[in-house]
Amino acid sequence: MPFELELNSINQIADHERRGVARELFWPWCGANVSVLAISYGAFFLGFGINFWQATFAAVIGTVLSFLLVGVSSLAGKKSSVPTMIISRAAFGVKGNLLPGFLSYLVFVGWETVLVSLATLATGTILDRIGTLGRNASLSLGFLIAVTLTVFGGVLGYKVIMAMQRWISLITLIATGLFMALTLNQINWSSLTSMKSGTIEGLIGAIVFAMTGIGLGWVNSAADYSRYLPRDVRSSSVVGWTVFGASLAPIIMVIYGAALAGSSKELSDSVAADPIGALTNILPTWFLFFFALISILGLIGGAILDLYSSGLTLVSIGFPIKRHHAASIDAMIMLIGTVYIVWFSKNFLLPFQGFLITIGVPLAAWSAIFVADVLYRKRITEDELFNPFGIYRGINWLTISILVVATFVGFGFVTNTYASWLNWQGYFMNLIGGKSGQWAYANLGVLFALVIGFFGQWSVLQRSRTKR
Repeated sequence: MPFELELNSINQIADHERRGVARELFWPWCGANVSVLAISYGAFFLGFGINFWQATFAAVIGTVLSFLLVGVSSLAGKKSSVPTMIISRAAFGVKGNLLPGFLSYLVFVGWETVLVSLATLATGTILDRIGTLGRNASLSLGFLIAVTLTVFGGVLGYKVIMAMQRWISLITLIATGLFMALTLNQINWSSLTSMKSGTIEGLIGAIVFAMTGIGLGWVNSAADYSRYLPRDVRSSSVVGWTVFGASLAPIIMVIYGAALAGSSKELSDSVAADPIGALTNILPTWFLFFFALISILGLIGGAILDLYSSGLTLVSIGFPIKRHHAASIDAMIMLIGTVYIVWFSKNFLLPFQGFLITIGVPLAAWSAIFVADVLYRKRITEDELFNPFGIYRGINWLTISILVVATFVGFGFVTNTYASWLNWQGYFMNLIGGKSGQWAYANLGVLFALVIGFFGQWSVLQRSRTKR
């Protein structure tokens, strides 16, 4: 039965439970990344001072590159049949992985809260414009739908998620196609073709934005959804279907969003203030209900995966509870956080997103270390991942040192303006023109963290000749 509670937790999946084909990975990753928010991202890309064609290039390159890392993480799940944050113990040590595990947990819980909050706020905005419900009633309805679906999938687990994400993908893809058909007349191709080219700094900034805002945050969960695949599934298929499923929708939607924003400065400016609500202004009233539906589904598609992986991560860092109990705890945190953001806080969401972006720098470093580790090792000995006295040791101080150095350098070359208490970042920016210079918003620190993390770990593995 598809709607049964998953009893597996961070344990190795038995061979008799492993079934399916690689193309099934298309659905969870498409459902998690088909958010209508990606249309608004198109305006953000143009905000780097680049033209439409540069934005298209940045969307394709940044999205595909980041999801290639996700694909490698998916490959690790197929090989080892355990969750991502358990596989990570091979690099950091069984106990040493507590640090990246805790950071990963904060990101999962944080973003699932943000996504459900955005789904609630978007629904309130859209239904309020229709006028049939009041603001509070609209928010309450959006909250009820978003929380119910997220908790249902995240707590029940793998089979339910795979079934839900298939329907979320199909519904949102069809509805998004209809959205494009209804708004195609808003695109002014002469305006797009006459846009001046931006600088290389702006282009790199847009590519990094695509990597961090779309794909990079999924590396620490990808193996959670491939660990049920049989060992004999082709590795290239696992990577390919992950990248294709995750990249298809956001690339199309970002490009289309850039076309809309590049055609109308008014729309571009309003998207910056209200990413989803602004899009309702170019839609006929009869479509707004369906637009509210796809807004909710697109956002909670990602929230479901976050909730499921947060439960696995909580168990992986040492909490002696069952997976579904851990997911239930996270769901309560998400629920309380959403209520606070939507109904009580006026200035919390942006600073909170700034905090999550801050955590994203060490997670970028971790992602690079993890990917290097997966690519270098011939195999992973699953039983040893649970033995602090085995071949993976308790704490791998050298790898942790690489994480610290990559994070330190990364923070030095990023700027974070979401809150005043984040102004300490960017302490190396004076080397490349300062916090207001041409490279100010290119977020080169993310790239530096990736490079240092990957090559640092690769060199360590080569020196030790580690293959297991």
